Amino acid sequence: MAEAEDSQPVIVLVRPQLGENIGKAARAMLNFGLTEMRLVSPRDGWPNPSAGPAAAGADVVLERARVFETTAEAVADCAHVYATTVRKRGVTKPVQTPEQAARDIPQLPGRSAVLFGPERSGLETEDVALARTIITAPINPDFGSLNLAQAVILVAYELSKHRDLAVPTQEELLPPAPQDELDGLIAHLERMLEPKGYFLPETRAEATRRTLRGVLTKPGWNHLEVRTLRGVLSSLERKPRDATD
Repeated sequence: MAEAEDSQPVIVLVRPQLGENIGKAARAMLNFGLTEMRLVSPRDGWPNPSAGPAAAGADVVLERARVFETTAEAVADCAHVYATTVRKRGVTKPVQTPEQAARDIPQLPGRSAVLFGPERSGLETEDVALARTIITAPINPDFGSLNLAQAVILVAYELSKHRDLAVPTQEELLPPAPQDELDGLIAHLERMLEPKGYFLPETRAEATRRTLRGVLTKPGWNHLEVRTLRGVLSSLERKPRDATD
């Protein structure tokens, strides 16, 4: 069953500077099932022609993005506002990691919003003051520089862990080859190695064969892979073709 849209947190980009970064943030959102973006006074106006190519197909997010003059207007209908910032900027509020916030948000009544600041400076104190909680990721204190899309994807990923998202379909894997096919591969290789003296000295032959079998058994080859390896060995067994043929 599809998740009700009003249960999704709203992603609010406050005074974003570059259309490309808005597009990349939209792409990050849609990857993890978030579709509601709100923009506060984007520097270059909206819509922005640079956003679409950077969104790489996340057009639904951009098309439905709403623009507000102020951060307060953008979160007016939200009961729970989170501000992402590396520093608390002198504002005393509860601080959570993205993981902690993502656990709490789905349990809260009413709409939630997550604020992300402009690329160059981050959220201003006035923006952070609107939030009830600050989200700060554990980050290298000597290099606390996430770009806008990275910050969005970090939070969106944590949120996705607590939502009913389908795991992307994986390529169907073939089962391991039957034992007789694997035995045929091992026997084929042993037959080629025998005249080369690989199993000498005789006193170590049995242990060497066991080790070789262990190496060839470990990968869990499927029947196509075993067939390919047999083809390789058969090719190596053949005498080289005459260059004049």
